[in-house]
Amino acid sequence: MKYNKVTPEIISRLAEIVGDKYVITDEGRLSGYSRDEMPERYARMPEAAVQPQSAQEIAEIVRLANRELIPITPRGAGTGLSGGAIPVFGGIVISFERMNKIIEIDYGSMTAVVEPGLITGDINAAVRGSGLFYAGYPMSALSCSIGGNVAENAGGGRAVKYGVTDRYVLGLELVAPTGEIVQLGGKLIKDATGYNLKQLITGSEGTLGIVTKIILKLSPMPGFITVLLALFKETGAAMGLVPQIMMKTGIVPASIEYMDNYSVKISCQYLNESIPYERAEAMLLIELEGTREEQLEDDAIAVGKLCFEHGALEVYVAENNTERERIWNIRRNITEAERTLGAAHQTEEDTVVPISAITEFTARIKEIAGKHDVHISCFGHAGDGNLHLTIMKSGITAAAWYETEDKVIRDLYALCGKLGGKISGEHGVGCKRREYLDTVVSAEEIDMMRKIKRALDPNNIMNPGKIFL
Repeated sequence: MKYNKVTPEIISRLAEIVGDKYVITDEGRLSGYSRDEMPERYARMPEAAVQPQSAQEIAEIVRLANRELIPITPRGAGTGLSGGAIPVFGGIVISFERMNKIIEIDYGSMTAVVEPGLITGDINAAVRGSGLFYAGYPMSALSCSIGGNVAENAGGGRAVKYGVTDRYVLGLELVAPTGEIVQLGGKLIKDATGYNLKQLITGSEGTLGIVTKIILKLSPMPGFITVLLALFKETGAAMGLVPQIMMKTGIVPASIEYMDNYSVKISCQYLNESIPYERAEAMLLIELEGTREEQLEDDAIAVGKLCFEHGALEVYVAENNTERERIWNIRRNITEAERTLGAAHQTEEDTVVPISAITEFTARIKEIAGKHDVHISCFGHAGDGNLHLTIMKSGITAAAWYETEDKVIRDLYALCGKLGGKISGEHGVGCKRREYLDTVVSAEEIDMMRKIKRALDPNNIMNPGKIFL
């Protein structure tokens, strides 16, 4: 589709809507809105960026853009890993920097009403000590925004027990692509009144409208938490244990995280940390929680025993919060460690397969790495089948790397499809994975998505270039 340029007249109109101070056209400042956490080669410059403060202002901007055929890209904290906030066709970036407040904490209904630019971790900071917490937060909760979490249907380390973002979105305020302000859902645990549009919007990557207010469900805070770190000589033994933990013990851990030897090693180097990873090809970080300390101790013993029965070399139990954080810190910093200390060329993928298939999946990853002469590190949320793969290689030209990268990704995605998986578990398709969508999604399903997009956004102005062209 052909879009129009942002003219001086449109800049003037934007200034009338949000104030001259909050319209950005300077190239130096605009460059900060050209990319997210993806490599520089994906960056695209917008023609303008605006920082509105209300749904009404956003609605006016959207109506203007829709009338003038100018693309819009919503942007939260810019921490995404799929290019969701990249303005592929230029146009206007709508940034939520000024819409970052907690509007209400309703303890009676156990809900929080928040603006999309709020840093996700601020929700739990606000309710600390109340006996409640927001359970849908991802691993990057201290840097990502809740609006971005809703856009990508973000997950995280606690999804085994608590699920991902969509489980906690009870209501949304939305500016539709044609400029109407729509209220979806509410402070309701159950709602069977027509189509579940809030679930359609959650995970739609900003392509079906702009979320301006979010009603989130809060959960009771667990009384006691412990972490086990189980070391395995072979990855197959570790992965084979994952479904057995719940099946054999009846215990549902909050987290079952997997880390391969390389991931642990490079994160320890980055943090100047030391744990005995040398003999272990794989590690499982298992977090358990409960309302009684005695029951939690029994659960930890039962899970630890099962680990040894499945070939664990060692099982370490965190004795206190400091030790728990030390173990989690290694897991949280893997991605940053790989970017800082890893190979010159690398790309991060976000595969998901049924948990029954993770043993075969991880075994086949090694075959694909060998076939293409690359290294593939593997870590992530083993308890829900969502594994993060970092494909990396040094010593080749950029052009050779792009060709190799594409071949490796296609083989990995074909394997995902064969095993009943998908190409993203929590990071989204964005512009990074759109050309691979048909690897795991049928033409009929893609056609349904396109029809929904055309119906709600007839001029295709809302975050175009994401999911599909």
